[in-house]
Amino acid sequence: MNSNPNLAVVASLIGNPSRAAMLISLLGGKSLPAGDLARAAKVSPQTASMHLAKLIHAGLLIQEPYGRHKYFRLASSEVGHALEALQTISPPKSICSLRESNQLHALQFARTCYDHLAGKIGVALTDRFLELKFIEKSGKEFILSAEGKEKLLKLGVEVEKRPKSRRCFARQCLDWSERRHHLAGSLGASLTKRLFELRWIEHLPDGRAVHVTDAGLKGLSDEFGFSITIE
Repeated sequence: MNSNPNLAVVASLIGNPSRAAMLISLLGGKSLPAGDLARAAKVSPQTASMHLAKLIHAGLLIQEPYGRHKYFRLASSEVGHALEALQTISPPKSICSLRESNQLHALQFARTCYDHLAGKIGVALTDRFLELKFIEKSGKEFILSAEGKEKLLKLGVEVEKRPKSRRCFARQCLDWSERRHHLAGSLGASLTKRLFELRWIEHLPDGRAVHVTDAGLKGLSDEFGFSITIE
């Protein structure tokens, strides 16, 4: 644990618009090549390389080689959680096109926040779990009930906390678009992973926005009595 954190260093890195754009592009949990991140930040490949090197040095990003290409991802779920939290206190950006408006609408409806489900869908599903008493609030975390554990196990969700993991098991993550909490931590990640495996949800082309499939609408309704209008 860092006993003397230097917030100013991280704040200055994230505060740069180009680096912020790169980090937000990676908030969906995927690894992306430098070219994609350069386009997201609207900078040249050379400038992107300089920014990426700084983010890696600060421990915010990890570089992974794939053949002759280099891919980049967020260094940890803690980085993702910090970025999501910062967005809840950030002023809105100006919308300059219909495309940007549509992208924002899709992200607000359903998206991945690092590796767990967020947006209107993520918050509503968390609320439903609370109604069913599958989880309950405890401080800044959720507690999984015996009934909730049994139900999720039957669905194929990993519900056991790994003994050596330092990650929170079921964190309350404040959703930047809904201003309420969704389920995060390793349990939120395991649930989201299983929803993708079942093809109840799938990523839209932009990489972060999520679409609930017809199979997902039926499955969520059958398993949890959960229904929501697709926007």
